[in-house]
Amino acid sequence: MKSGYRPLTPSPCIAGVDEAGRGPLAGPVVVAAVILDPARTPEGLDDSKRLSARRREALFEAIRSSALAFRIVFVEPAEIDRTDILRATFAGMRQALLGLQPAPALALIDGNLVPPELPCPAEPRVRGDAHEPAISAASILAKVSRDRALGRLHEAYPQYGFDRHKGYPTPEHLAALRRHGPCPAHRRSFAPVRNALEPEPAELPLPLG
Repeated sequence: MKSGYRPLTPSPCIAGVDEAGRGPLAGPVVVAAVILDPARTPEGLDDSKRLSARRREALFEAIRSSALAFRIVFVEPAEIDRTDILRATFAGMRQALLGLQPAPALALIDGNLVPPELPCPAEPRVRGDAHEPAISAASILAKVSRDRALGRLHEAYPQYGFDRHKGYPTPEHLAALRRHGPCPAHRRSFAPVRNALEPEPAELPLPLG
């Protein structure tokens, strides 16, 4: 492996932590923390982005039924706008770890950053969602939970197409923003949404003479 670390065997003392939805313009960022049961770890865990939607859904249920502990936290757009996306994500990670019983002795965080003020020691894992089973499980719980939430947003605001782009800034989404303006689920601190809120500049009168 080129990652520079050896995957750890799932342990009751180790939690995997990952998030879904930092980049979209709408909807929550969702954080999950998972402590796997070494005797009942589901087969086929992987980075959620590399799995089909059908496989993610099957693993979502398998993880929930077999894990020693898991916690899924939704950080809503208002909190993201009040702080920023990184701080909001870190707050969600702290909340997810605090909600685990039994409490973990170590948290493995996907990425290269460790949030401050966690309730246990933590280590970053670059591409951990592809290499660490507990982080893979957290990735799947976060991704499926967020996709379901965006499906509900689509039912409430079908004009934006949330069921297709999941809030990401696709051409379809940006065109809908320009046409309809933001809805309550949009993150107003993100530039494309903020720009859609600003009125078009008035045309200056032509000079006379």
